[in-house]
Amino acid sequence: MHSSPFSRRQRPPMPFAVILGTNEIASAVAVNLYRGGYFVVLSHDPLPPVIRRKMAFHDILFDDPVTIAGVTASRADNGLEILSRLGRSKCVIVTELGLLDLIVLRTLDILVDARMQKYQVTPDLRRLARFTIGLGPGFTAGDNCDFAIETRPSKSGRILQRGATDAADGLSRRLGGSGAERFVYSPLPGRWHTPLEIGTRIFKNFIVGHLGGEAVRAPFDGVLRGVVRDGTEVPDGVKLLEVDPRGRKASWTGIDTRGKTIANAVTKAIAIHNADVTVQARRALSLVK
Repeated sequence: MHSSPFSRRQRPPMPFAVILGTNEIASAVAVNLYRGGYFVVLSHDPLPPVIRRKMAFHDILFDDPVTIAGVTASRADNGLEILSRLGRSKCVIVTELGLLDLIVLRTLDILVDARMQKYQVTPDLRRLARFTIGLGPGFTAGDNCDFAIETRPSKSGRILQRGATDAADGLSRRLGGSGAERFVYSPLPGRWHTPLEIGTRIFKNFIVGHLGGEAVRAPFDGVLRGVVRDGTEVPDGVKLLEVDPRGRKASWTGIDTRGKTIANAVTKAIAIHNADVTVQARRALSLVK
C-alpha cells in the first residue's frame, strides 16, 4: 500500500538570509548563519573593494575555490540558479545579483547589510525582509534597520536597538602595534594591477602593484594581509592593501577576532528578535482564547 504524498511529513523550508557584501565581515556572518540552518546568499557590491580576500567568499566570483572555517561557497549567476538550490544547498551562495533581484525570489527572513560603506548613502532596509540588521556607520536601529551593530574596533559587536546608531570614528584596530598606517589607500581612480598573492613577505618601499601606471609601495616590512584583486577598477580614497607587521604571527586566512565578534552579535540579535516574536505570538494567542 502506497502512502499518499500529502500524508508525508514535509520538511519546512530553510529560512532565507541575504547578506549585502562579500568582504570578510559579511563572510563571517554567512558562516554563522549557514551553521544556524539558513540558506545564505551573499550579494556582491564593488564598493569598497575587498582586500582581505583569504578571509572572504569574494573570490568564488572569479571561480577560485573558497572554504572558510569549513564552509564552502558556490557562485550563482542568475535567479534560477539560486531558486534551484533553495532548501538543498550544502554551501553558501555568492552572486553579483543585487538586492532588487533577490527580493523577488522569495520573502527574505533575514537581511544583513555588511558592506561597511562609510561614505555612501545608507539605505533603509526596513520592510525588505522579516528582520533587518545594519552593520557599521550610518545605521540607526528603528530608523533604517531593525537592529544595528557597531563595528568600531573598540566597540565591535555591540547590539543597538531603538534609535541607537553607530558613528564612524576613523580609528583602525591595532595589529602588532600598527593602526591605520598598515593600510595603503588609492591616491587616484584607475585600474589596479599587482602580481602578488596575499601571504607574500614584503619589505618597506617594495612595489606591491601599480594604479593607473603609478607604483604603489609597501609602508613597512611585513606580510601582505590583504590586497585588491588584480585587474580591479577602483575609485580614489579606498584601501588597496594591508600589511601585517607581526612576522611569524601574521595571519591572513580564516575568521579573525573582529569578524567573529560581529558575526556572533548578528546571531544574538536574531535570537533576540525570534524570542520577541515568540512572546508576541503567545500574547496574541492568549487574547484569542
